[in-house]
Amino acid sequence: MSRLGTIGARLYRGEVGYDFIGKRKIWYGISILITITAIVGLAVRGLNMGIEFKGGAVFTTPKTTVSVTQAQEYAQEASGHPAIVQKLGDGTMRIQVSDLDTTAANKVGQQLSQDMDIPKGELNAELVGPSWGEQIANKAWTGLGVFMLLVVIYLAIAFEWRMALAALVALIHDITITVGIYALVGFEVTPGTVIGLLTILGYSLYDTVVVFDSLKEGTKDITKQTRWTYSEIANRSINSTLVRSINTTVVALLPVAGLLFIGGGFLGAGMLNDISLSLFVGLAAGAYSSIFIATPLVADLKEREPRMKALKKRVLAKRAAAAARGGDPDEESAAGAGEDAPRDAAPAGAVVGQRRSGRAPGKRR
Repeated sequence: MSRLGTIGARLYRGEVGYDFIGKRKIWYGISILITITAIVGLAVRGLNMGIEFKGGAVFTTPKTTVSVTQAQEYAQEASGHPAIVQKLGDGTMRIQVSDLDTTAANKVGQQLSQDMDIPKGELNAELVGPSWGEQIANKAWTGLGVFMLLVVIYLAIAFEWRMALAALVALIHDITITVGIYALVGFEVTPGTVIGLLTILGYSLYDTVVVFDSLKEGTKDITKQTRWTYSEIANRSINSTLVRSINTTVVALLPVAGLLFIGGGFLGAGMLNDISLSLFVGLAAGAYSSIFIATPLVADLKEREPRMKALKKRVLAKRAAAAARGGDPDEESAAGAGEDAPRDAAPAGAVVGQRRSGRAPGKRR
């Protein structure tokens, strides 16, 4: 078995682990800081909306030796407006100029043909109206709202409302960060970006639901034992699925990175570049939120329940009594837990090392 596989097996059995839940205030602080930065960037800089949303003209040239900088200067001189020029993989260029009507677009096209020495009729011009982009944006917002509503309803039924709320917060967290990065860096927002943003929602939920499923299984009949608190079992659920989350995220990021850096950077695939960029940022944010935001938030909400507060008091009292007698609180609690103890639970700690007994959690002596 590989080293990563060995670590994953030990994490699953609870032999080692990291205290994600115990350090949740750190993760909350990091997320709040990043989210505030994203919101400020969005408010100050705004989004660089593509021509599909603002309206204008798109000119596609045949293969040319004119540089991108020179083509941009030609377009701006001819139109009087800022121009975006993208070199495509086959040597052609895509020139975008905003706020042009049909008459102005024809004049700009003629001037570009002369300046770039392009034969008449070989410069393809396409006029884009802002109403089309507005319709796309409205449909995207509608789809986003419906999606989130369905997600909340499903998770509330399949799990519980606290998990549904935590998953919703994680989704909003991921979208805010992704959109904020677009604003801060100045990436252009196109229909491809919108498609990418909607796509990352499913990826963001995947790891979250995997952890929630493990947590649901591990907390069955939790109040019938006095060895572990809800937060400790939640921490075990994160650790037991950690390697799986890392593996699925890396495997998902690799092809997206290929689209972004190879397809977009070297081949000049415009639409692929827009989609892959939002996917890349969103996948990374989704992996983070499923581990550091969603599950710790569920633990916070559950620990406020009266029965979980009572359980925590019983667990701490039994540990204190065992410590006073000089015994092992974990071993004594395990002996009194009975057959109804959660099988997937494990005590929390900053870093849980190899157990002294050498046995997996949940085994009876």
